[in-house]
Amino acid sequence: MSKYVDSILEKLKLQNPNEPEFIQAATEILSSLKIVFDKNPEYEKASLLERFLEPERVIMFRIPWVDDNGKPQVNKGYRVQFNSALGGYKGGLRLHPSVNLSILKFLGLEQILKNSLTGLPIGGGKGGSNFDPKGKSDNEIMRFCQSMMTELYRHIGADTDVPAGDIGVGAREIGFMFGQYKRIANEHVAVLTGRGLSYGGSLARKQATGFGLVYLVEEMLKTKLNTSFKGKNVVVSGSGNVAIYASEKVHELGGNVVALSDSSGYIYDEKGINLEHIKQIKEVDRKRINEYLKYVPTAKFFENGCIWTVKCDVALPCATQNELLIDGAKALIANGVIAVGEGANMPTTLEATDEFLAAKVLFAPGKAANAGGVATSALEMAQSSQRLFWSFEEVDAKLKTIMENIFHNIDDTSTKFGLENNFVAGANIFGFEKVAEAMLAQGVV
Repeated sequence: MSKYVDSILEKLKLQNPNEPEFIQAATEILSSLKIVFDKNPEYEKASLLERFLEPERVIMFRIPWVDDNGKPQVNKGYRVQFNSALGGYKGGLRLHPSVNLSILKFLGLEQILKNSLTGLPIGGGKGGSNFDPKGKSDNEIMRFCQSMMTELYRHIGADTDVPAGDIGVGAREIGFMFGQYKRIANEHVAVLTGRGLSYGGSLARKQATGFGLVYLVEEMLKTKLNTSFKGKNVVVSGSGNVAIYASEKVHELGGNVVALSDSSGYIYDEKGINLEHIKQIKEVDRKRINEYLKYVPTAKFFENGCIWTVKCDVALPCATQNELLIDGAKALIANGVIAVGEGANMPTTLEATDEFLAAKVLFAPGKAANAGGVATSALEMAQSSQRLFWSFEEVDAKLKTIMENIFHNIDDTSTKFGLENNFVAGANIFGFEKVAEAMLAQGVV
């Protein structure tokens, strides 16, 4: 196997010793790419991997803002513009106390391949801040978002870098940021996606990541096992945007979501989670998931429990990185899980992923399975450029086609390289080869 790839990974570890998430993502990707570099020696000659793994630009800045008590606060802000070989940078902004450079580099690296898989002309980037929106008033969040955009606006643009939402950044935050960009730049363009419908957003964007995840897993089940979600029990971690709309689509397809979670624990409702109650709790009231028991007293809440011990046919981790550990993988396998689809970014550890692959569980990695969000963001950009507004059905149909194509591309690629049903490798290879050819064509830049 490629000594070149191994040497680059070791060098990467030495150069980034305090960035475990970035190293984890790089390790997973590079383990799949050895076979590619063995077959394409021109990639090594062009030092392609060194260039691929180094962001084109990392922007770090201070975000000062004033809280409701009149006290100045300061947070760190970042934008990692990782790779523009396929198009302008595209990737979300995350607001969470855990945000640091390692996490954003891992997300940006994954984003390169995810965006490549969509087949749309978008490069990879990511950004955010260690600001915590929880417990903040609307005015505090507005002041923070305006301060962040006051610096960020000079680094983004409709044909340069178009951020979107991520954890902690929903319609409210996008609105505040867009308003500040428009005020400073004096232009109304698609410089952010996930905008409200009244000012240039797209129908189906809110549902896109969750719906797209289920479309891909449904296609995987149909193609590989001649089955579907119908009649299947499904466990979904998280209870944010991705988890809610993945659950909604599962129910539409005849499946039964029996468990959801948040950082406090998980709820189990064997009759099937009532999503209207979840939407009220999470999208309107912004409360903890144990509030569900007030609506459905027969449900059960497990504080700080492991949701992966719940028996299910399909598991959809949709919360955050490294939430599904090896013990969770073993529990799912022991309970007969047949498929896992990652709705979050890298929610499954390397060890847990290997456990699923060894057990022949169908495993759809996040860079493929949750690409529906960024794909629909690019469709939003297309609508804005053409001054058009597509119906929900039009956007949803395009999304479904994109996700089905992604599955077949990664399936065909895994088979082509003698790694049948290893969709992790299939996604990494298919996504990388497209970026690699674009980088070679554009010279040393």
